[in-house]
Amino acid sequence: MASPSPRALVIVLVLSLLAFSAPAANSLACTTQKLTDSGIYSTCLDLPALGSTLHYSYNAANSSAAVAFITSLPESRGWVSWALNPTGTGMVGCQALIAFKDASTGAMAVKTYNVSSYGSVEESKISFEVWDMAAESATDGTMRIYAKIKVPGDASKLNQVWQVGPSVTDGVPDKHDFAVANLVAKGTLNLVSGQTSSTSGDSGLQKKNIHGILNVVSWGILFPFGIIIARYLRVFPSADPTWFYLHVFCQFSAYVIGSAGWGSGLSLGGKSEGIIYSSHRNLGIAIFCMSTIQMFALLVRPKKDHKYRFYWNIYHHGFGYSIIIIGIVNVFKGYDILRPAEKWKSRYITTIAALVGFALLLEVVTWMVVLKRGSYKSTRPSYDGSCDGQSRQDSLAL
Repeated sequence: MASPSPRALVIVLVLSLLAFSAPAANSLACTTQKLTDSGIYSTCLDLPALGSTLHYSYNAANSSAAVAFITSLPESRGWVSWALNPTGTGMVGCQALIAFKDASTGAMAVKTYNVSSYGSVEESKISFEVWDMAAESATDGTMRIYAKIKVPGDASKLNQVWQVGPSVTDGVPDKHDFAVANLVAKGTLNLVSGQTSSTSGDSGLQKKNIHGILNVVSWGILFPFGIIIARYLRVFPSADPTWFYLHVFCQFSAYVIGSAGWGSGLSLGGKSEGIIYSSHRNLGIAIFCMSTIQMFALLVRPKKDHKYRFYWNIYHHGFGYSIIIIGIVNVFKGYDILRPAEKWKSRYITTIAALVGFALLLEVVTWMVVLKRGSYKSTRPSYDGSCDGQSRQDSLAL
C-alpha cells in the first residue's frame, strides 16, 4: 500500500483548518425556522442575545402586530418571555408575555405580567391589548410564544426585552440567571422598517463576542491544529523542515491571537464591577502564562543529539498538551458565560470532534508508515564488520 505523501497531508490539513474556521452560510437562524401559520409573518429578526428570534407582521392600519417569539430553554421546566417596555429600556416597566409548562396540567401556558419591580412577578393585566396568545414546546428544544398585540406608541421605536428562566415554582416564574447574555437581552425594535438594534448597554456585548471569537480561534482551534501538524507530518523525512515551519506558524499565530483575546478579557473584567468569573479568569491567566513560556521553547531548543533534548521534549510536550486541554475547557466556560445562540456551541463541538477524529485517523496512518519503515530497514543488508565484507541479512520478513 502506497503511503500518503507529505504534500498531500499538508494540503488536507490546511483545507481542514479552513473548513473548520469558515462561518456557516445559514447564519440567520430565523429564516430556517418552521412555525405554526408561518405564512402570516412577513419579517424575521435574529435577536442579539440568548439565541432568540422574533417573527412578526405589522398592520399599520390598526397599529397591531402578529408576533412569534422563539428561544431555547435553559432547563426543561423553565420559562421564556418577550416584552415591550413603554417607559424604559430595562426590566422594570415591561409589559411581558411569559410562557411555561403548567405543572398541574402539563400543557403549555402563556400569561401576561406587568413587571413593576425586580422582585418576584405576579400575573396581571398589561397596559396594551393582546389576544390569540398561545405557546408551544418544539422538538428542537425551543419554546415559542404566539400573540397578536395592539402596539403602543410609535411602532418605529419600541423598547423590547426578552428573557429565559430556569424554573417555575407554584406557577410563578423564578428569577433568571445574571450571565452576560441575560443582562443584555434588550434593545429597540422598529416594526415599520423591520430592524432591531442593541441598546447602549449592549455596546459591551460586541466586545465580549470579539473576546470569545479570538480565544476560540486561537486556543480552541489553531493551537490544537498546530500540534496535529507537528505530530503527524514529522514522521516523513521529506516533510522536514516544512512541518516545523507550519507548526511554528500555527502556534505563534495562536499565541498572538490568544494574547489579544486575553488582553480584551482583562479589559472587560476591569469594566465589569461586581461581576467576576473567577474560574474563567484564572484559567485564562494560566493559559497565557503557559503559552508565553512555551514560546521560549523555540529560543532554548537544543539540537536533536544534545543531552538535554530529552528534558526539553518533556517540557515542550507537557506544556503544549496542557494548553490544549485547559484552552478547550475555558472555551466552554466562556460559552456558559456569554450564552450565544446554541448553534455556535454545537458547531464548536463538531469542530473539536472532527479534529479528534482526524487526529485518530492520522495516528493510524503514521503508525502504519513507521512500522512499515521499520520492517523495511530490518530486511536491508547489514555488515558484521568482518574483513571479507560479507553481509548478513536479518531474518525478519518484509
